[in-house]
Amino acid sequence: MNELMNRLPRAAALASAGLLLALPAAPSAVAATASSAPACVEYAQSWRYTDVHNGCGETVAVTVDYTNGQWAPCRVIQPGERATFAGYGTDGNYVTGLRTCDPAATTGG
Repeated sequence: MNELMNRLPRAAALASAGLLLALPAAPSAVAATASSAPACVEYAQSWRYTDVHNGCGETVAVTVDYTNGQWAPCRVIQPGERATFAGYGTDGNYVTGLRTCDPAATTGG
């Protein structure tokens, strides 16, 4: 019985650690302070390209956020136009969203 009682706290700790690993990571500070792109700006991704379409009535400047934090350029897209960004690639670096950006302030990562 004592052996079982000694193992219970360890089992509980391991279960808690497993739950923490299953939770999504907190967004990066950059993503948390940046504005999400308007809903009228949409994307479609494939392993090679991410196609971003500006369905808004005004020009937008957007960049793409990826699961691994990879740098992406800030692109100015006119109404009805499209821009191409990197796709998710063979390592599964998926797009997590679009955000607005300042093209004059963008530097390579």
